[in-house]
Amino acid sequence: MTGALPGADIVSEGLQDLADRRETTAALLVSIGSPRLRLLGWAIPFVFDQPEERLYQRLAAEYGNGAHSRYNALIRQLVSFQRAAACAK
Repeated sequence: MTGALPGADIVSEGLQDLADRRETTAALLVSIGSPRLRLLGWAIPFVFDQPEERLYQRLAAEYGNGAHSRYNALIRQLVSFQRAAACAK
């Protein structure tokens, strides 16, 4: 369902991780985008609480001072996917 949309790889990975209830970067990103993704037709039965904070903490542990730019890049990727999916409807 995600097809060749920009960011489809991380969204697909996040959807699978959420289905398996694995807390990963991709799962947290999809949790952040879940309200809009649901409006666009994706079934997302589970999301993590406070995904923004959890994602940032995860990135800070991995990237240190680079966490902010990595977080912003992931959010841009999510928004790009959501916009492309909205246009593809």
